[in-house]
Amino acid sequence: MKTTVSVIKADIGGLAGHVTVPKELLEFAEKRLRENVETGLINSFYVTHAGDDLELIFTHFKGVDNEEIHKMAWDLFKDATEKVSKKLKLYGAGQDLLRDAFSGNIRGMGPGLAEMEFEERKSDPIAIFMADKTEPGAWNIYLYKMFADPFNTAGLVIDPKLHDGFTFTVLDVVEGKEYKMNSPEDIYDLLALIGTPSRYVIKYVHRRSDGEIAAAASTTRLSLIAGRYVGKDDPVLIVRSQSGFPAMGEILEAFSTPYLVAGWMRGSHTGPFMPVPLRYSKVARFDGPPRVVGLGFQVTDGKLIGPVDLFDDPSFEHVRMMAARIADYIRRHGPFMPHRLGPEEMEYTTLPQVLEKLRKRME
Repeated sequence: MKTTVSVIKADIGGLAGHVTVPKELLEFAEKRLRENVETGLINSFYVTHAGDDLELIFTHFKGVDNEEIHKMAWDLFKDATEKVSKKLKLYGAGQDLLRDAFSGNIRGMGPGLAEMEFEERKSDPIAIFMADKTEPGAWNIYLYKMFADPFNTAGLVIDPKLHDGFTFTVLDVVEGKEYKMNSPEDIYDLLALIGTPSRYVIKYVHRRSDGEIAAAASTTRLSLIAGRYVGKDDPVLIVRSQSGFPAMGEILEAFSTPYLVAGWMRGSHTGPFMPVPLRYSKVARFDGPPRVVGLGFQVTDGKLIGPVDLFDDPSFEHVRMMAARIADYIRRHGPFMPHRLGPEEMEYTTLPQVLEKLRKRME
């Protein structure tokens, strides 16, 4: 029987603005998921947060895009909004829930989603990454480093199980079309697309030798669904590790440089992507900087064993310090590009309302 790992997140209310998720929301989600384990709908779960996003991590045997599973998560977010977020007057209560009623699939309704289904190996370690204050395209450079860059992933050169490369499924979030590109021969074409992360987003990575799923990422762009700024997308990512996939250390090595990503304050600024442990899973300076939490699990007989807090390690302290220095530098640009995003991205913020007021002053 194949095991499905699902990660579903939503910003349904922040404590002290956009800083973090209160314990009341975490406890509500844990109680609801525990009930779903007892009924047999899901096998195991872990509830956490990345910044002000509530993160649901769970396993089941129902496959990806299962209506019953998605409705369970949707109802949890809706009920938590009504019974906890609004009662506590949390900031942005229910802001990621962009539809009034469930329509069979949570995709396109606001919450972020990454899922994968696979036959368990003799040992099946996975890494789950959860971001706050950035967009799905933020994963592009990291997935490229993990699965296509031999300077990052030594196994691409010396491990025969990785030597054939990987297939990247890239989604054009504007036109809704997909490209399938192979490494290493399509690397230049792949980079031509994913170097524009606001439009082209890596959705899946598969091993070329047998088509086995290697990574799955959320691709929700809230502004494109709502037609306006309603908060940043805050994506999630699942990556399988070891024995035919990059080693856990190679996966984490991709985060040894805090690359610049879009989002940060009001979803309108470029900033460094800071890898942090759970204890730093809150955003403060200028509502950021954008950050990523990483958890490691074993998937065993359909259940999650763990987690391990992957960035809670001294080897990432210098990365956080580098991110802090980059934040100092780019913040000094204030309202000027490249700190502020380009006009095509700012169309989905509140800036157009300001520009509209200025029309009367045109000569």
